[in-house]
Amino acid sequence: MTAPIRVLLVDDHAVVREGYRRLLEATSGIRVIAEASSGEEAYACFVKLDPDVIVMDITLPGISGLEALRRILGRQPTARVLMFSMHEDPVFVARALEGGALGYLTKASAPDLMVKAVQAMAAGQQFVPIELSRTVQGRATDVDRQNLDTLTEREFEILRLLAAGHGLTQIATLLCVSGKTVANYQTSIRQKLGCDNAMQLLRIAVGCGLTDTRSTHGALLAEIDG
Repeated sequence: MTAPIRVLLVDDHAVVREGYRRLLEATSGIRVIAEASSGEEAYACFVKLDPDVIVMDITLPGISGLEALRRILGRQPTARVLMFSMHEDPVFVARALEGGALGYLTKASAPDLMVKAVQAMAAGQQFVPIELSRTVQGRATDVDRQNLDTLTEREFEILRLLAAGHGLTQIATLLCVSGKTVANYQTSIRQKLGCDNAMQLLRIAVGCGLTDTRSTHGALLAEIDG
């Protein structure tokens, strides 16, 4: 008898995890062995359980799914991670795939695609719906998006955290680096994006889908200009 595909589900919303647990476990040959609600918890579960496939949201409290992906692949380069997110923006799709994710799905996808994705990835195959592949290939070429593409993985993560309202000290703690290192990254981000102030940086972050205008950006404005 073939062993079931062992899946780790990562999403900060319990109702989302419950829905997809039921969906996956209704399929013969798939078993959800653990759930996590943050990137840090996802990494700990990965180290402890070594799942066959990780289904992980990008937007998580604390470090993002992209940063968790980097840490997971840093420990085990062959890990199979399916990024599952509300973000359809090509910036996120490209970042996930370039970062080593084996697949990408949006939360607007048909439920059966999740099952197909997990099965394909368990067999070592990449899974990206054709419409998302076309979106990445036909990425917008406006200046802001072009500049965003010049950011390193760490710079992109720091920009996302700044845009979400995290201060430099919080970011340093989350990423396990010094405050000076985060400040240096912040300077590099500004230079690459051609920003003179926090409002310009926030405009780019919102325009490129890293955050939205309903979020609280007080920390970003204070820390960047401080």
